[in-house]
Amino acid sequence: APIGAASVDFRAGSSALPARLRPDARLGVLDATEWFGETSGGIRTYLMAKARYVAARPHLRQTIVVPGASDEVEDNHGVRIMRLRGPAIPRHRPYRFMLATRSVTRIVRHERPQIIEVGSPFLVPWIVRHATRDVQTPLVYYHHTDVPRIVARAFSHARHQRGASELTWSYLRRIAACSAATIVATAGGAEELRRREFPRVVHVPLGVELDVFHPERRSMRGRVRESLQLPDGPLAVFAGRFAREKELEVVLSGWERVERATGARLVLVGAGPDEARLRAHPYGSRVLFRSFLHDRLSLAELLAACDLYVAPGPAETFGLAAVEAMACGTPVLTVRSGAVAEHVERSGGGVTYEIGDAGDVARAAQSILTTDPSPWSQRARAHAEREHDWTSVFDRLFAVYAGIAGVTL
Repeated sequence: APIGAASVDFRAGSSALPARLRPDARLGVLDATEWFGETSGGIRTYLMAKARYVAARPHLRQTIVVPGASDEVEDNHGVRIMRLRGPAIPRHRPYRFMLATRSVTRIVRHERPQIIEVGSPFLVPWIVRHATRDVQTPLVYYHHTDVPRIVARAFSHARHQRGASELTWSYLRRIAACSAATIVATAGGAEELRRREFPRVVHVPLGVELDVFHPERRSMRGRVRESLQLPDGPLAVFAGRFAREKELEVVLSGWERVERATGARLVLVGAGPDEARLRAHPYGSRVLFRSFLHDRLSLAELLAACDLYVAPGPAETFGLAAVEAMACGTPVLTVRSGAVAEHVERSGGGVTYEIGDAGDVARAAQSILTTDPSPWSQRARAHAEREHDWTSVFDRLFAVYAGIAGVTL
């Protein structure tokens, strides 16, 4: 729970800003991103996990700068969240634009971080670069999302898709050229960035709360299903944003065959701009739609109560919810493209299907749902324990920060 949350006017010459937290900390990081949902999202999960890591280490401090409905400051044990009033992004709620150039400049000069991490690629990199023009604070760019693939989807002709993708990659290289490092969460993602001539690429994975997302929660399976009004029998779940880039329609198109063969029902947990289209799908009336779960424990209980996690988005650069499912011992069904396929192939904790192929969705899902779940579960959990403990992840990340900032931790 926050120590304090207060309204404040961040504009230059307006109300005084609160004193810096932990002024004697050896390393302060400022995280800035537009992609921060108040209730969900992988980037929010990452930043909140980093906040818990910082809170337990008095030699560190963190400032998180994100858009919000109003200007506000919230402090919590060495971590400060500054929300800057910004308009909602159309069709992409709950995300907002960050437009407050003067406010960000004032915050950077007041907080005096040793390093700034930029977590979204549109307005934020240039606002932050403007804010640091006189202070020379190094920037790192975290490549959280496969933006070129998402942009290309807006075009129907293959030649236009290729052109849009290449223009977007060129734009991202400009951000990387201004950054001391570009961080990416998978080995495959790092390899692609290097192949595309990004300088100073660093691979640091994301993590999972292994004590929260744990197979022991399967013992609560009956209670969890009852509370969410979910049926007995096999269940497959997707938890996240209902957006076109997630390619959920392919899963729905294949799931009638899965249900017929195995009895497995499909559960979609979340919200988003594509919800009406998914409900209108020919199989939509059989899908069990549920609202976002607003706390991590409830999500962990749901993931552990299901038999399969579905991760259909080929544009994922990590796929945090899929790895959380693996930590619960729940195997993963994913498209044979993107970061989640890397987790599945490295771990043996799931299966992949061909992109856009509903028939292959059905084949792959049945290959798990008709076999003994124990080996899948054991391999999935072992992968999460071996690769994705948050403490180890942030030890690596802060070592990268310290090396760039010239700080000894």
